[in-house]
Amino acid sequence: MNVFGVTGWKNAGKTGLMERLVAEINGRGHSVSTLKHAHHTFDVDHPGKDSHRHRLAGASQVLLASTERWALMNEHRGAEEPSLSELLAKLDPVDVVLIEGWKRDSHPKVEAWRAETGNPLIAPSDPTILAVASDTALEIDRPVFDLDDTAAIANFILDYLGMAK
Repeated sequence: MNVFGVTGWKNAGKTGLMERLVAEINGRGHSVSTLKHAHHTFDVDHPGKDSHRHRLAGASQVLLASTERWALMNEHRGAEEPSLSELLAKLDPVDVVLIEGWKRDSHPKVEAWRAETGNPLIAPSDPTILAVASDTALEIDRPVFDLDDTAAIANFILDYLGMAK
């Protein structure tokens, strides 16, 4: 499966870039799935709903289904967080999976970077970051794209993955 990541510090523009890349790449006729890493507890369920009650009762998995979608919730119940490769194996086949987060994994990435955050660039010390999408000009040893130039960033990713048309 083709994978490419978007990484960067908090408030660097990762989610906006991911959203635009999904639309751009999908609009070019490629199927796209995404994986997003959260560094905090999150919940897609709602207190009081049947599925939430099932989880609170101790279910390891709860599958919620309707005519529009289905969602499978897994509780770790003390087990380690699954690795990126384990999570990728759970996805149905698509043309490309875009990954948000997982800074320290070895898949190819573009770094989203905004000067206003004051955070250092990750790219100089990380060879898995193949390009930077920035809101300002940078002097670095790899391609730098305007953070809002979604088409150019998508071209770079698809070319790297051998999917350019």
